[in-house]
Amino acid sequence: MKKPRKIIIDTDPGQDDAVAILLALASPEIDVLGITAVAGNVPLELTQKNARKICELAGRPDVAVYAGASRPLLRPLVTAEYVHGKTGLDGPDLPEPQMPLRDMHAVDFIIESLLSHETEEITLCALGPLTNLALAMARAPGIVPRIREIVLMGGGCFEGGNVTPAAEFNIYVDPHAASRVFDSGVPVTMFPLDVTHKALTTRKRLEAFRALGNRAGRATAELLDFYERFDEAKYGTDGGPLHDPNVIAWLLQPEIYRGRQINVEVETASELTMGMTVADWWGVTDRPKNVFFVRDLDADAFFDLLLARIGTL
Repeated sequence: MKKPRKIIIDTDPGQDDAVAILLALASPEIDVLGITAVAGNVPLELTQKNARKICELAGRPDVAVYAGASRPLLRPLVTAEYVHGKTGLDGPDLPEPQMPLRDMHAVDFIIESLLSHETEEITLCALGPLTNLALAMARAPGIVPRIREIVLMGGGCFEGGNVTPAAEFNIYVDPHAASRVFDSGVPVTMFPLDVTHKALTTRKRLEAFRALGNRAGRATAELLDFYERFDEAKYGTDGGPLHDPNVIAWLLQPEIYRGRQINVEVETASELTMGMTVADWWGVTDRPKNVFFVRDLDADAFFDLLLARIGTL
């Protein structure tokens, strides 16, 4: 068997972040070196606590969780309680975590991990605003060539935005951090709204999670019951888009996705389009192709993978 792929999950949990973390912790092909929390869906005090709650739900209190940036690089923090509820994990009644928050700052953990492992050994999986990653690159530029790949959920092109007409939430919260990451030269794989809006938590799929019969399966169904109500009302769909778990599923089954290598730039100057990911899908500029932009998936295969793995917890 191949050696497990070493990853760091940088996250702002969030119900869909929670499902992504469960998928990673349920997958023997992945070695989660640590989880770094950032302010995003809810403030940092809650995102670091939520990360620990999910580790305990997965039966993995051994996983190291670190708190990182409490605000974006240059702009005031924007949060999304209107989607995720006041805790960020509204839905199930998850107990207060017993496992400790580690003392080290998340940015220091990212830097130390990259410097202490082989070059291109660690993949960074970003499920929220990119503040921690941008800070790590600024503080220790020598880590940049050591990163194997950054796989992130964020942005959009043909789908427009979900927090403004132009911008997706994760990029909008810290567009300056996103711009730094996209321009870093590290290989980036991007899961925009264009693909995640095709991964819908239909009623039938939710009932399949509930029918798993284990605690993680029931909690997943309860998390997504709460989470999908906002997008169902907004888009008029059966279920809501399940964004963040695609990042982890890509590491496990890349064959269920389709996309292409293109240029993506992040708007940081215009208030009207702040945080827009300007994706050159048709190659109309000569700007360098810096991102693998994922546009399509086999949604049934994606949910089959989630059910199979979460069922083992």
